[in-house]
Amino acid sequence: MTKGPAARLVLSFTIPLFFGNLFQQLYAMVDTIIVGRFVGVEALAAVGATGGFSFMVIGFAQGLTAGFSVIISQRFGAKDMDGVRKAFAQSFICSALLSLLLAAVFGFLSMPLLRLIQTPENIISDANDYILIIYLGIGTSIFYNLFSSILRAVGDGKSPVIFLLISSALNVVLDLFFVITVPLACAGVAIATVLAQGISAVISLIYIWKRFPMFRIRKDDWSPDIRQIGHLLRIGIPGAVQFSVCAVGVIIVQIAINGFGSDAVAAYSVGSKIETLMTQFFPALGMAISTYAGQNLGALDFPRIRKGFRTAFIIMAAGAAITSLLSWLLADPLTGLFLDREATAPEIIAMSEQYVHTVLWFFIPLGMIFLYRTGCQGLGSGAIPMISSLIELGMRCVAAFTLPLAFGYAGICFASPFAWLSAGLVLPFFYFRLIRNIEGKYARQLTRIRDFC
Repeated sequence: MTKGPAARLVLSFTIPLFFGNLFQQLYAMVDTIIVGRFVGVEALAAVGATGGFSFMVIGFAQGLTAGFSVIISQRFGAKDMDGVRKAFAQSFICSALLSLLLAAVFGFLSMPLLRLIQTPENIISDANDYILIIYLGIGTSIFYNLFSSILRAVGDGKSPVIFLLISSALNVVLDLFFVITVPLACAGVAIATVLAQGISAVISLIYIWKRFPMFRIRKDDWSPDIRQIGHLLRIGIPGAVQFSVCAVGVIIVQIAINGFGSDAVAAYSVGSKIETLMTQFFPALGMAISTYAGQNLGALDFPRIRKGFRTAFIIMAAGAAITSLLSWLLADPLTGLFLDREATAPEIIAMSEQYVHTVLWFFIPLGMIFLYRTGCQGLGSGAIPMISSLIELGMRCVAAFTLPLAFGYAGICFASPFAWLSAGLVLPFFYFRLIRNIEGKYARQLTRIRDFC
């Protein structure tokens, strides 16, 4: 990432990661598709009702491990292989401890949280069966994302895609087994997800050990390094909380949806799954620019960082246009994957498509969020991602409590775009201020060194 044309490097990193994210979402969608097709609309609504909480868990894992990988990326860019190995060991320790803590806390709170958001009584039991298993298996998600993020941090964007393919195939097979052969309904798809991620995490770790000698941890690397752990947490926790804050916004919207009944919950669940599937280019681009920024910051090449962000913005805008067009064309056939048109009320199908047709007009501000938020994290800032997430949360809450009162279900469809606009349009200003401050900091340090010499 420190040499060669920025556009080629960013795209060559983004495209494999995009397909990896796409497959990850496809196998996440399999849960919803299988319960919708083989169990029923209420089971689909039960899994959908946990969407905010699932996003909180998965997003926390992604944000945390992406933050950890920033440190590794910077050490790698600076050619500090001892630092890479040490950061990997301390990341492993932090991930293990946080996995245990989160599983205990959220496992205990699963049913109270579902009652707090007023989950309809006809689906709350199945919803709890699903999300409780996801909570207890959070460690598999954290380590799976940790190993994938580490591989991307050192420029290997293809191997995580292969491991995603393995995980996707496993998830589909296990979903069918636990839902059809062993009729465990919503609990079955949760078990399948946890097992698939766990197996893929083990495969990823074996690959890292064999392929990259610099990650072969020595005995003394396991000794807790408070300074290193503090550095990791300063970058990782804000990224994790950033996703969790966004998840709180999704949960707030879920409360509004739950008030419309289980049919609306099912429709929104399908629509949001399609939106998430169609927008996976943006987090892939964000991860690419984060790695690019981290490595070039380690190399102290600031003009190259600026050029990379300009190039990534053009790529993002083009991707948003293509994604919007595809979303418009594919909304109807994708909805048919989840719902049996002959057995499902037409109103549910119409509400699902209405959501997709609303949000697709706002993909550029969504792309800006991923580009600048994740890019600033790659530059070592934990505050900017957090501030933008709080802005997004605040606007989503405002929309969730006001728009549905005036416009009904249509108001719910505009809640996410309202939040995207609010956060996406301010982030570029934060980025420009950050890069100027970093350049000034290093310029002052160089001046002091010259004066000393």
